[in-house]
Amino acid sequence: MPASPSIPVALARQPDYASAGLARSIDALFAACAFAPGRGARVLVKPNLVSAARGPLACSEPAAVAAACAWLLDHGAKPWVGDSPAFGTARSVGRKIGLAAALAPLGVPLRSLSRPTRLALDFGGGIGISRDALEADLILSLPRLKAHGQVRLTAGVKNLFGCVVGARKPLAHSRHGEQGTRFESLLVQVMLALPPAFTLLDGVIAMSRTGPTGGDPLRLGLLAASPSPVALDTALFTALGQTPRDIATWAECSRRGLPGARLQEVGFPLLRPEAFDLSGFIVPRTLAPVTFHPLRLAQGAFKRLKARFF
Repeated sequence: MPASPSIPVALARQPDYASAGLARSIDALFAACAFAPGRGARVLVKPNLVSAARGPLACSEPAAVAAACAWLLDHGAKPWVGDSPAFGTARSVGRKIGLAAALAPLGVPLRSLSRPTRLALDFGGGIGISRDALEADLILSLPRLKAHGQVRLTAGVKNLFGCVVGARKPLAHSRHGEQGTRFESLLVQVMLALPPAFTLLDGVIAMSRTGPTGGDPLRLGLLAASPSPVALDTALFTALGQTPRDIATWAECSRRGLPGARLQEVGFPLLRPEAFDLSGFIVPRTLAPVTFHPLRLAQGAFKRLKARFF
Protein backbone atom coordinates (compact mmCIF):
# COMPACT_ATOMS: atom_id res chain seq x y z
CA MET A 1 0.00 0.00 0.00
CA PRO A 2 1.49 3.39 -0.94
CA ALA A 3 2.33 5.80 1.88
CA SER A 4 -0.19 8.51 2.60
CA PRO A 5 0.90 11.92 1.31
CA SER A 6 2.33 14.11 4.05
CA ILE A 7 0.95 17.52 4.96
CA PRO A 8 3.52 20.17 4.02
CA VAL A 9 5.01 22.54 6.57
CA ALA A 10 7.43 24.80 4.71
CA LEU A 11 10.16 26.56 6.66
CA ALA A 12 12.37 29.39 5.42
CA ARG A 13 15.10 31.57 6.85
CA GLN A 14 14.13 35.23 7.08
CA PRO A 15 16.45 37.38 9.22
CA ASP A 16 14.40 40.59 9.19
CA TYR A 17 11.31 42.33 7.85
CA ALA A 18 12.90 43.98 4.82
CA SER A 19 10.26 44.00 2.11
CA ALA A 20 12.30 42.40 -0.69
CA GLY A 21 13.40 39.48 1.47
CA LEU A 22 9.89 38.96 2.84
CA ALA A 23 8.43 38.89 -0.66
CA ARG A 24 10.93 36.24 -1.83
CA SER A 25 10.45 34.06 1.25
CA ILE A 26 6.66 34.23 1.13
CA ASP A 27 6.65 33.33 -2.56
CA ALA A 28 8.92 30.33 -1.90
CA LEU A 29 6.83 29.16 1.05
CA PHE A 30 3.54 29.44 -0.80
CA ALA A 31 4.98 27.64 -3.84
CA ALA A 32 6.30 24.82 -1.64
CA CYS A 33 2.82 24.33 -0.19
CA ALA A 34 1.03 24.78 -3.54
CA PHE A 35 -0.96 27.68 -2.12
CA ALA A 36 -3.12 29.02 -4.96
CA PRO A 37 -6.20 30.99 -3.84
CA GLY A 38 -7.45 31.62 -7.37
CA ARG A 39 -8.26 34.84 -9.15
CA GLY A 40 -11.08 36.75 -7.51
CA ALA A 41 -10.96 34.70 -4.31
CA ARG A 42 -12.17 36.64 -1.26
CA VAL A 43 -9.38 36.08 1.25
CA LEU A 44 -9.66 37.09 4.89
CA VAL A 45 -6.13 37.89 6.05
CA LYS A 46 -6.36 37.16 9.77
CA PRO A 47 -3.53 38.64 11.84
CA ASN A 48 -3.25 38.60 15.62
CA LEU A 49 -4.27 42.06 16.84
CA VAL A 50 -4.68 41.09 20.49
CA SER A 51 -3.81 44.54 21.91
CA ALA A 52 -1.62 47.54 21.14
CA ALA A 53 -1.05 48.30 24.83
CA ARG A 54 2.23 46.34 25.02
CA GLY A 55 3.51 47.45 21.64
CA PRO A 56 3.68 45.75 18.25
CA LEU A 57 5.41 42.56 19.49
CA ALA A 58 2.07 41.32 20.88
CA CYS A 59 0.55 41.55 17.40
CA SER A 60 1.35 40.31 13.93
CA GLU A 61 4.16 42.26 12.28
CA PRO A 62 2.70 44.94 9.94
CA ALA A 63 5.39 44.35 7.31
CA ALA A 64 4.57 40.63 7.17
CA VAL A 65 0.83 41.29 6.84
CA ALA A 66 1.41 43.84 4.07
CA ALA A 67 3.78 41.47 2.21
CA ALA A 68 1.20 38.67 2.33
CA CYS A 69 -1.51 41.02 1.06
CA ALA A 70 0.76 42.20 -1.77
CA TRP A 71 1.33 38.58 -2.81
CA LEU A 72 -2.41 37.95 -2.85
CA LEU A 73 -3.05 41.05 -4.96
CA ASP A 74 -0.30 40.06 -7.40
CA HIS A 75 -2.02 36.68 -7.82
CA GLY A 76 -5.46 38.12 -8.50
CA ALA A 77 -7.08 37.51 -5.11
CA LYS A 78 -9.18 40.04 -3.19
CA PRO A 79 -7.70 40.30 0.31
CA TRP A 80 -8.99 42.21 3.28
CA VAL A 81 -7.56 42.25 6.79
CA GLY A 82 -9.80 41.50 9.76
CA ASP A 83 -9.64 40.51 13.40
CA SER A 84 -11.63 40.95 16.60
CA PRO A 85 -9.10 42.33 19.11
CA ALA A 86 -9.32 41.81 22.84
CA PHE A 87 -9.23 45.57 23.36
CA GLY A 88 -10.38 48.17 20.85
CA THR A 89 -11.16 47.65 17.18
CA ALA A 90 -9.04 46.24 14.39
CA ARG A 91 -8.64 49.75 13.00
CA SER A 92 -7.62 51.30 16.31
CA VAL A 93 -5.07 48.56 17.05
CA GLY A 94 -3.88 48.60 13.43
CA ARG A 95 -3.38 52.34 13.53
CA LYS A 96 -1.35 52.20 16.75
CA ILE A 97 1.01 49.42 15.64
CA GLY A 98 1.56 50.76 12.11
CA LEU A 99 -0.54 48.18 10.26
CA ALA A 100 -2.97 50.73 8.81
CA ALA A 101 -0.05 52.71 7.36
CA ALA A 102 1.53 49.54 5.91
CA LEU A 103 -1.74 48.58 4.17
CA ALA A 104 -2.60 52.06 2.86
CA PRO A 105 -0.41 51.92 -0.31
CA LEU A 106 -2.03 48.59 -1.22
CA GLY A 107 -5.60 49.78 -0.80
CA VAL A 108 -6.40 46.72 1.34
CA PRO A 109 -9.20 47.38 3.87
CA LEU A 110 -8.77 46.73 7.59
CA ARG A 111 -11.85 46.14 9.71
CA SER A 112 -13.13 44.34 12.76
CA LEU A 113 -14.75 40.95 12.38
CA SER A 114 -18.43 41.34 13.23
CA ARG A 115 -21.90 39.90 12.55
CA PRO A 116 -21.75 37.01 15.05
CA THR A 117 -23.54 33.83 14.15
CA ARG A 118 -24.00 30.97 16.59
CA LEU A 119 -21.84 27.88 16.34
CA ALA A 120 -23.34 25.00 18.32
CA LEU A 121 -20.67 23.26 20.41
CA ASP A 122 -20.64 19.49 20.76
CA PHE A 123 -20.51 19.65 24.57
CA GLY A 124 -23.52 21.99 24.71
CA GLY A 125 -24.08 25.71 24.29
CA GLY A 126 -22.62 27.79 21.52
CA ILE A 127 -20.23 30.58 20.55
CA GLY A 128 -20.62 33.55 18.20
CA ILE A 129 -18.31 33.35 15.16
CA SER A 130 -18.06 36.24 12.73
CA ARG A 131 -20.14 35.75 9.62
CA ASP A 132 -17.53 37.93 7.87
CA ALA A 133 -15.01 35.11 8.43
CA LEU A 134 -17.45 32.34 7.56
CA GLU A 135 -18.31 33.96 4.23
CA ALA A 136 -14.69 34.28 3.07
CA ASP A 137 -13.54 31.87 0.36
CA LEU A 138 -10.50 31.12 2.47
CA ILE A 139 -8.50 32.50 5.37
CA LEU A 140 -4.82 33.39 5.39
CA SER A 141 -3.92 33.29 9.08
CA LEU A 142 -0.85 35.28 10.16
CA PRO A 143 0.08 34.50 13.77
CA ARG A 144 3.33 35.33 15.49
CA LEU A 145 4.95 32.42 17.32
CA LYS A 146 4.43 33.22 21.00
CA ALA A 147 4.73 31.75 24.43
CA HIS A 148 1.41 31.95 26.25
CA GLY A 149 0.80 32.10 29.98
CA GLN A 150 -2.42 30.08 29.79
CA VAL A 151 -2.01 27.61 26.90
CA ARG A 152 1.84 27.46 26.87
CA LEU A 153 2.36 28.09 23.14
CA THR A 154 0.23 29.70 20.47
CA ALA A 155 0.57 29.46 16.71
CA GLY A 156 -1.83 28.25 14.00
CA VAL A 157 -4.88 26.82 15.79
CA LYS A 158 -5.17 29.43 18.54
CA ASN A 159 -4.94 32.40 16.15
CA LEU A 160 -8.30 31.46 14.63
CA PHE A 161 -9.99 32.10 17.99
CA GLY A 162 -9.93 35.74 16.89
CA CYS A 163 -12.81 34.93 14.54
CA VAL A 164 -15.03 34.79 17.64
CA VAL A 165 -16.61 38.21 17.93
CA GLY A 166 -15.71 40.68 20.68
CA ALA A 167 -16.44 39.98 24.33
CA ARG A 168 -17.55 36.43 23.52
CA LYS A 169 -13.87 35.44 23.77
CA PRO A 170 -13.33 36.40 27.44
CA LEU A 171 -16.79 35.02 28.23
CA ALA A 172 -15.71 31.70 26.71
CA HIS A 173 -12.67 31.74 29.01
CA SER A 174 -14.95 32.37 31.99
CA ARG A 175 -17.61 29.79 31.11
CA HIS A 176 -15.43 26.94 29.89
CA GLY A 177 -12.00 27.50 31.43
CA GLU A 178 -12.64 25.27 34.44
CA GLN A 179 -14.75 22.67 32.62
CA GLY A 180 -12.19 19.95 31.94
CA THR A 181 -11.14 20.12 28.28
CA ARG A 182 -14.00 22.32 27.11
CA PHE A 183 -11.94 25.42 26.31
CA GLU A 184 -9.45 23.68 24.04
CA SER A 185 -12.37 21.76 22.50
CA LEU A 186 -14.03 25.10 21.77
CA LEU A 187 -10.85 26.39 20.08
CA VAL A 188 -10.66 23.34 17.84
CA GLN A 189 -14.35 23.46 16.97
CA VAL A 190 -14.02 27.12 15.95
CA MET A 191 -11.13 26.17 13.66
CA LEU A 192 -13.14 23.33 12.10
CA ALA A 193 -16.16 25.57 11.46
CA LEU A 194 -14.20 28.13 9.44
CA PRO A 195 -13.36 28.10 5.72
CA PRO A 196 -10.01 26.54 4.76
CA ALA A 197 -7.28 28.35 6.71
CA PHE A 198 -3.75 28.53 5.31
CA THR A 199 -1.19 29.68 7.89
CA LEU A 200 1.83 31.93 7.44
CA LEU A 201 3.60 32.08 10.79
CA ASP A 202 6.06 34.78 11.81
CA GLY A 203 9.01 33.53 13.80
CA VAL A 204 11.37 36.21 12.53
CA ILE A 205 10.99 37.79 15.95
CA ALA A 206 9.00 35.53 18.28
CA MET A 207 7.66 36.21 21.77
CA SER A 208 9.44 34.10 24.38
CA ARG A 209 9.01 33.37 28.10
CA THR A 210 5.37 34.41 28.52
CA GLY A 211 2.52 35.96 26.58
CA PRO A 212 0.34 36.65 24.77
CA THR A 213 1.28 40.30 25.37
CA GLY A 214 4.07 40.64 27.92
CA GLY A 215 6.84 38.32 26.75
CA ASP A 216 10.36 38.93 25.49
CA PRO A 217 11.39 39.41 21.84
CA LEU A 218 13.54 36.60 20.45
CA ARG A 219 14.94 36.69 16.92
CA LEU A 220 14.56 33.21 15.41
CA GLY A 221 14.82 34.25 11.75
CA LEU A 222 12.05 31.83 10.79
CA LEU A 223 8.96 31.91 8.60
CA ALA A 224 6.67 28.89 8.37
CA ALA A 225 3.69 28.07 6.17
CA SER A 226 1.20 25.23 5.89
CA PRO A 227 -2.29 24.51 4.56
CA SER A 228 -2.98 22.92 7.96
CA PRO A 229 -2.81 24.91 11.22
CA VAL A 230 -2.76 21.56 13.03
CA ALA A 231 0.30 20.30 11.14
CA LEU A 232 2.09 23.61 11.56
CA ASP A 233 1.54 23.52 15.33
CA THR A 234 2.68 19.90 15.49
CA ALA A 235 5.91 20.71 13.66
CA LEU A 236 6.82 23.80 15.66
CA PHE A 237 5.72 22.56 19.06
CA THR A 238 7.73 19.37 18.54
CA ALA A 239 10.76 21.45 17.55
CA LEU A 240 10.37 23.36 20.83
CA GLY A 241 10.51 20.12 22.81
CA GLN A 242 6.79 19.80 23.56
CA THR A 243 4.33 16.91 23.32
CA PRO A 244 0.52 16.83 23.19
CA ARG A 245 0.55 16.37 26.97
CA ASP A 246 2.08 19.85 27.24
CA ILE A 247 -0.22 21.72 24.81
CA ALA A 248 -3.95 21.38 25.39
CA THR A 249 -5.01 22.37 21.85
CA TRP A 250 -2.61 19.84 20.35
CA ALA A 251 -3.92 17.16 22.70
CA GLU A 252 -7.48 17.96 21.59
CA CYS A 253 -6.51 17.71 17.92
CA SER A 254 -4.89 14.34 18.66
CA ARG A 255 -7.95 13.12 20.55
CA ARG A 256 -10.15 13.98 17.56
CA GLY A 257 -7.74 12.27 15.17
CA LEU A 258 -7.30 15.40 13.07
CA PRO A 259 -4.87 15.13 10.13
CA GLY A 260 -1.52 16.68 11.01
CA ALA A 261 -1.72 16.02 14.76
CA ARG A 262 1.04 13.39 14.47
CA LEU A 263 4.55 14.35 13.37
CA GLN A 264 4.62 11.28 11.08
CA GLU A 265 1.93 12.99 8.98
CA VAL A 266 4.02 16.12 8.44
CA GLY A 267 6.47 16.69 5.58
CA PHE A 268 9.07 19.45 5.18
CA PRO A 269 9.42 20.44 1.50
CA LEU A 270 12.07 23.09 2.26
CA LEU A 271 14.15 23.27 5.45
CA ARG A 272 13.67 21.03 8.46
CA PRO A 273 13.23 22.44 11.99
CA GLU A 274 16.76 21.32 12.93
CA ALA A 275 18.10 24.00 10.57
CA PHE A 276 17.02 26.67 13.07
CA ASP A 277 18.41 27.50 16.50
CA LEU A 278 15.35 27.51 18.76
CA SER A 279 17.34 26.91 21.96
CA GLY A 280 16.81 30.44 23.26
CA PHE A 281 13.02 30.14 23.23
CA ILE A 282 11.69 29.87 26.80
CA VAL A 283 8.50 27.81 27.04
CA PRO A 284 6.40 28.61 30.16
CA ARG A 285 6.57 25.84 32.72
CA THR A 286 3.71 26.95 34.95
CA LEU A 287 0.41 28.04 33.44
CA ALA A 288 -2.21 30.43 34.78
CA PRO A 289 -5.83 29.23 34.83
CA VAL A 290 -7.62 29.54 31.49
CA THR A 291 -10.74 30.85 33.22
CA PHE A 292 -11.22 34.57 33.86
CA HIS A 293 -12.43 35.84 37.24
CA PRO A 294 -15.58 38.05 37.03
CA LEU A 295 -13.54 41.07 38.18
CA ARG A 296 -11.13 40.52 35.30
CA LEU A 297 -14.08 40.34 32.90
CA ALA A 298 -15.33 43.69 34.22
CA GLN A 299 -11.86 45.22 33.90
CA GLY A 300 -11.58 43.87 30.37
CA ALA A 301 -14.95 45.34 29.42
CA PHE A 302 -13.79 48.76 30.64
CA LYS A 303 -10.52 48.45 28.71
CA ARG A 304 -12.39 47.53 25.53
CA LEU A 305 -14.66 50.53 25.92
CA LYS A 306 -11.69 52.82 26.58
CA ALA A 307 -9.71 51.43 23.64
CA ARG A 308 -12.64 51.95 21.29
CA PHE A 309 -12.87 55.68 21.97
CA PHE A 310 -9.35 56.75 22.93
